[in-house]
Amino acid sequence: MTETAASDFRPSQRHIRLDTILRLRWLAVLGQLAAIFVVAQGLEFNVEVVPCVTIIGLSAMLNLGLQTAVNPMRRLEPIHAAALLALNILELAGLLFFTGGLQNPFSFLFLAPVLISATALPARLTFALGLLAVACASILFFVHLPLPWDAEDPVVLPPIYLVGVWLSIVLAIGVTSLYSFQVTEEARKLADALAATELVLTREQHLTQIDGLAAAAAHELGTPLATIFLISRELEKTVKDPSIAADLKTLREQTQRCRDILGKITQLSSSGAPFDRMKLSELIEEVVAPHRDFGIDIKVRIAVAATPEPVGSRNPAVLYGVGNIIENAVDFARTTVEVNAWWNNETIEIVISDDGPGIPPDLMNRIGEPYLSRRRTQDAGGGLGLGVFIARTLLERTGAKVSFTNRTFPDHGAVVQIAWPRARFETAENVEETTG
Repeated sequence: MTETAASDFRPSQRHIRLDTILRLRWLAVLGQLAAIFVVAQGLEFNVEVVPCVTIIGLSAMLNLGLQTAVNPMRRLEPIHAAALLALNILELAGLLFFTGGLQNPFSFLFLAPVLISATALPARLTFALGLLAVACASILFFVHLPLPWDAEDPVVLPPIYLVGVWLSIVLAIGVTSLYSFQVTEEARKLADALAATELVLTREQHLTQIDGLAAAAAHELGTPLATIFLISRELEKTVKDPSIAADLKTLREQTQRCRDILGKITQLSSSGAPFDRMKLSELIEEVVAPHRDFGIDIKVRIAVAATPEPVGSRNPAVLYGVGNIIENAVDFARTTVEVNAWWNNETIEIVISDDGPGIPPDLMNRIGEPYLSRRRTQDAGGGLGLGVFIARTLLERTGAKVSFTNRTFPDHGAVVQIAWPRARFETAENVEETTG
């Protein structure tokens, strides 16, 4: 199987566009101005208009400055995006200070910047923003101006109620941010893993195409080399000059050497072009061969059936998927890996088992998820937990059903069952056509 650099599968860093944050900040400016206008003019409450409008104006000036000085389409470094979100929290805290603190129903807007961070920024920055929001809410619990209200009937909220408001803000920040972060992280991991799957499939297809080109080149070059060989041999018999005869002999020998090399290439690429057909037993032998020299006994058993042996296309997705599962079995096996295959008129099945420790119970229901790995070489810096995910994804895209179990006690080891509908396996279509 093709080795792919680990760096190709590393999740990309999280960057958020400046334009996204600026849109949110402009929305906050317009909402804050509307709230001040409604409270001061519509409800005719006594609100500190000047300091509030000053804070909102400074926020608008900052937005204009950023739009002018920096390309809005620029993707910010996480620390810079977090700084702008932190500024949003401080601006909101300043407005709440002049409008009643935690008595103001808009105090729950502390949640917004932290929630945005949870979906777009690393966990450490989200945690820091959450602490800043909680700190601001805690200060406003003790220090704030009265809530703008009717002077003849002022609102007096009991301290226990304000404690409940403070606690609800803290819990909302913690719970919703954690939930949003986990959901976003799962989606990001899945997207990265699918991108890695496409990369692996593309590389396997390129290798298969190169294999086919090598076979075509060997076939095309065979005829002219045979002609050169025959002519040089005939000339060697008729030429009397010893020096010329020696040169013709060398030419004939080198031509024969080229023919031998092309013969080896043809044997190595017996499948020919990328979409040539191959029997099920040939497929199994091709994916098993690279893993026979690692001290693990690989036993292949092909069941004899009344129906003819299935013949499918030389599909890179099938070759990589089955080969990767066999590689995992070899990695975890103690002494033996078994590869059993059988078929009938409707179904083709390959069962790969090993005598290793088996699949841990806590991973059984999650096996095949991206970035899930307990490979023994992981401590040495290998294993991103993508191998089984990629193999399963590629195989399922060819119509296979892949299941993972453990051997029945007292036996031990993992068992992977791969089953295709026979008609689907024997199709000559490639992966893109079968998934389109």
